[in-house]
Amino acid sequence: MYETTYHRASSVDDAAAAFAKGKDSKFLAGGQTLLPVMKQRLAAPSDVIDLSKIKDMIGIVPTNNGIEIKGATTHYDVAESSDVQKAIPGLAYLASVIGDPAVRYRGTIGGSLANNDPAADYPAAVLALNATVKTNKRTIPADDFFKGLFATALEDGEIITAVSFPVTAKSGYAKFRNPASRFALTAVFVARSPSGEVRVAAAGASQSGVMRVGAIESALTTNWSASALDNVKVSASGMLSDIHGTADYRANLVRVMAQRAVIAAG
Repeated sequence: MYETTYHRASSVDDAAAAFAKGKDSKFLAGGQTLLPVMKQRLAAPSDVIDLSKIKDMIGIVPTNNGIEIKGATTHYDVAESSDVQKAIPGLAYLASVIGDPAVRYRGTIGGSLANNDPAADYPAAVLALNATVKTNKRTIPADDFFKGLFATALEDGEIITAVSFPVTAKSGYAKFRNPASRFALTAVFVARSPSGEVRVAAAGASQSGVMRVGAIESALTTNWSASALDNVKVSASGMLSDIHGTADYRANLVRVMAQRAVIAAG
């Protein structure tokens, strides 16, 4: 690991000020990505600003229309929250199958979204649930937030302070895990709003990162059941193809995981 200057921020403004002063600053939330790449000397930030102790960035708050999860809230706290379990059970389940216990106790929702790993779990939920990402500068709709592999709409120095999720009528998540990394080889989140709108998002499958799956959305809008997807064809165009699975394999997994997610949603 290269030499760096560590800052423990006491507020969002304090963190933003420290970031601006550094030559090549990085924010640290749970550290599940930044610390490993620093240890491998693949990243050498001049300053590391720790967000994990900012009280205003930790917690889960029920709202009139849903749930607001603060940016530095851990996966474990999301999984164990009775408010999340009641309002969006699919989201609570998703948090419970991220990584392993050590990762869930340290990793944060804001850090996961800011990193936007193509095989990460939260991006699928944020996109399918039509959530809103709140930062220290603005609010960003889910459809505008994800910009490709490891890319988001966040500007340099922008901090995810919270994510606002609307209550859903149905929500479910199914994940086909890589047995070694526990990242999603392919995972699908399905959601139906109280008004009947269906949104479906897949992670770990596309070369462009998290994606909406229109064919499955159309089928579930007509008939919310796993059997409605029996004959749905998901295109393999643009799907990842590697040692873990071909593009055709992943395309089929998207359909199969969507069926399992619908069953989980009820």
